[in-house]
Amino acid sequence: MSKSALPRRSVIVGAAATVIGWNTVGRSWAVEAPGPDTSPGAEAAMPDTEAATADALARLPRLDGTLVADAATLARFGGDFGHLVTAAPRAVLRPGSVRDVATLVGFARRHRIPVAMNGQSGTGEAAELESHSSYGQAGVGGGVAIDSRGLDRIIRISPGRAVVEAGVTWAQLTDAALAQGWMPPCLTDYLHLSVGGTLSVGGIGGGVQRYGFQVDTVESVDVVTGTGELVTASASANRELFEAVLGGGGQAGLIVRATLRLVRARERALVLNLFYDDLGAYLADQKKLMLERRFDLQVGDVSRNAAGTGWRYKVEGVVHYDGTAAPDRAKLVRGLRCVAADTTFTDQTAREYAYRVDAFAGFLKGAGLWSQPKPWMSLFLPASATETFMREATALLTPEDLGAGLLLFYPFRTDVFTRPMTVMPDELVGFHFDLLSFPFPGADHAAALRRNRRLYDRAVQLGGKRYLIGAIPDVSHADWRRHYGTRWGRVVAAKRRFDPAGILTPGQGIHS
Repeated sequence: MSKSALPRRSVIVGAAATVIGWNTVGRSWAVEAPGPDTSPGAEAAMPDTEAATADALARLPRLDGTLVADAATLARFGGDFGHLVTAAPRAVLRPGSVRDVATLVGFARRHRIPVAMNGQSGTGEAAELESHSSYGQAGVGGGVAIDSRGLDRIIRISPGRAVVEAGVTWAQLTDAALAQGWMPPCLTDYLHLSVGGTLSVGGIGGGVQRYGFQVDTVESVDVVTGTGELVTASASANRELFEAVLGGGGQAGLIVRATLRLVRARERALVLNLFYDDLGAYLADQKKLMLERRFDLQVGDVSRNAAGTGWRYKVEGVVHYDGTAAPDRAKLVRGLRCVAADTTFTDQTAREYAYRVDAFAGFLKGAGLWSQPKPWMSLFLPASATETFMREATALLTPEDLGAGLLLFYPFRTDVFTRPMTVMPDELVGFHFDLLSFPFPGADHAAALRRNRRLYDRAVQLGGKRYLIGAIPDVSHADWRRHYGTRWGRVVAAKRRFDPAGILTPGQGIHS
């Protein structure tokens, strides 16, 4: 918020200020303090009575929560996990109810104020809470950020189903569901992300081969559209909105509540790590394992070999089971071309596997790398072009590009994706290329972004698609049209119908 944009007497003194309305002349929030500041040299903060008299003050409707504009809060909501771009809002809504989101969006529409939901995800420690976008996707410069942590209720867990508000994290839902013998079918690798945030982009994890994205496990959503309406949408009611918001990048509406499918929880997880020095053998075995459905979860990654002379490929397969009925290990690796001597097995509880990334995150935080800039990029490649792309990518990438991070690389079937906004390569089998770099201090981030753009352009040339979280610079209107292809008309129509003022989630840049 710019102090110069406000009439002098509406500038707050101190941080404990209340937003009372919108100055329609200065296009700024008008605020008042709860009482005068009597410290030496301070001015008493007063309501903007002159603006109100001149009919320039649009009073804020009653809220159950609060709308704040102190400098510390605005700064925290101005950045994100990527630490590459900033877009500070002018105010932050801490909703006390779902109704607050609808009320605020309706007000914002009338005054053409941009709005975006911000998951502020993390482990719960205030210093670690931030948007987990990587390139400003949840940013709303000059507008209002909605802190979804104000919507953090698990409303109900019943057999095969959970109803949660958008600010609930997958960690919270996992533990609550496990307590009743259930589990979300597709979990993100890092569980401390908000449900609403991952559903807005798709939500990917190791269960993708069986269940698709997290959005493919959604039965219904409650959505606040860009007109301020609160609408319940599903495959049978308000289907156009349902399909527009799941994986839609927050363009047609803000998800405030979701009904999700659950599956029966198993007690234990047998984890296999299979290693390959040959890319062709790795690709063939990954496809073979997926099509045979040999594992319940199947991912993989790429890292430098021990000698530092090339790359090594790993399959990570997981079989869940109950009691002492452990799966046959020899059968799980039969007929594969991995380096047999390096194969490892780990037997752990299902919950331990679900939370496996927490220890790695703790290491990164302790090393000071968690808060460094991170030029992440996530792509989906058609299987027929994957080897070509991967050979070119690994020739381009260096150990410094990864830093302390990793490159996820594993297959999926495209026919498991049912939501139109999550576009996929036009083949039955695709591969996920997920560059999760944690560069060391001093890294050239501008060069990394140029590298991301080069890899993205090559992937598109080969028939690939992107995941919305990626740090890809200079994405144009033509790039978005090419990305959505024949579905572009649906994207435009949904925006016009459900967000006619164009105020929702500008950080995605889809309609800019």
